[in-house]
Amino acid sequence: MRIGLIADTHNLLRPEALAALLGVDHLIHAGDIGGPHILAELQRIAPLSVVRGNNDQDSWTDAIPERLTLRFDDITLHVLHDLKQLDIDPAAQGIDVVITGHSHKPLHELRDGVLYLNPGSAGPRRFKLPIGVGILHIKDDAVQFELITLEV
Repeated sequence: MRIGLIADTHNLLRPEALAALLGVDHLIHAGDIGGPHILAELQRIAPLSVVRGNNDQDSWTDAIPERLTLRFDDITLHVLHDLKQLDIDPAAQGIDVVITGHSHKPLHELRDGVLYLNPGSAGPRRFKLPIGVGILHIKDDAVQFELITLEV
């Protein structure tokens, strides 16, 4: 199973990001979406799970949760926008992967047996950080992360 990860589009869904995510089985947007049209475009690619970011304040975001816990095969994912807002112990909760956005900075780190991922920003460039998306490869109880830096 291939799960596409995208975050911080901030109302800009680049064609390069869409192309990199084609063929995934599921998509996760980790917040700061920018507008409902972004979600509509992503839903054309694959089923979509999404959390609200700190900039997603308009009424169209009212039904979007701030956190999600998802399960694919034997892997449990916890999604929230800002890692600093994590208020649970993922390892104690049986979570295998924590997925965030917010910082615009890619993250791929293993802490206490939990994989922490941030695909970076797929929207407007912030500072000199790369533009990117990610693919989470899940097979049974194994996980691999692929960061895709977009040439824009």
